[in-house]
Amino acid sequence: MAREIERKFLVTGTAWKDLAHKQTHLSQAYLNNIQHQDSKSSIRIRIEDDKANINIKSLEIGLSRDEYEYEIALADAQKMIQTLAVGPVIEKIRYLINYADYLWEIDLFLGDNEGLIVAEVEMESETACPKLPSWIGKEVTEYSRYYNVSLSQTPFNKWTKNEQQF
Repeated sequence: MAREIERKFLVTGTAWKDLAHKQTHLSQAYLNNIQHQDSKSSIRIRIEDDKANINIKSLEIGLSRDEYEYEIALADAQKMIQTLAVGPVIEKIRYLINYADYLWEIDLFLGDNEGLIVAEVEMESETACPKLPSWIGKEVTEYSRYYNVSLSQTPFNKWTKNEQQF
């Protein structure tokens, strides 16, 4: 079993773009409805370039969650997204930035989530304290509506203006 420990932030400005050393297009969809009362995990299919994976993640809120991820055939992933997805496909461009000994992933959302830019940083422990870049805004780690699984069921463009400006 793997344990993912990460913090999530909103991104401000555009200065981060000049620091990116890699960008890739991601398409992902979820195969279960997390709004069901018995849901304990999300099941995600992701396509990144010519690779695909299936990911199962616990629905805990906070810094740390159980996570399992396995590579699958691209054709299988495409078929699962096409026929089994619950909610819209999430499209985003992911930028990678090395900053102060940490790898930051900046997700620029497209489609139904356009306008949302989120930064994530994975850590080795919950007590790690990465230095925050100047383009980091409000921390949203504890707010499940910013989790991709939630965005697949209630996209950013369906939020009220107040929710979007949080």
